[in-house]
Amino acid sequence: MGWPARELGFYDILKELAIKYDFSYPEDKLLALAAEIKTVVDDKVRYTDWNQREDIKAELKVDLILLLAKHGYPPVDRDEVYKEIFKQAENYKAHRASLSASL
Repeated sequence: MGWPARELGFYDILKELAIKYDFSYPEDKLLALAAEIKTVVDDKVRYTDWNQREDIKAELKVDLILLLAKHGYPPVDRDEVYKEIFKQAENYKAHRASLSASL
């Protein structure tokens, strides 16, 4: 696909959830949603302590819920999707920090 790893990670989560909950979602919309999720997450994880601050985590949750609703994704429980996306954001933040330290 030629996508950055973070966008691909969010795409993979969205695609896996569609398979897990047995619903279809147009591929082009899935790609666009993954890119928008990356933008939202990047905005919040720019703060060093974002995952320690309840205010930032709450903002991220609200932003993700609104974004998912705007795109009509998914037609199933949004909490599950949010948890998976948030977990991916935490993993990517940790991965990015370890890459920076090794350079």
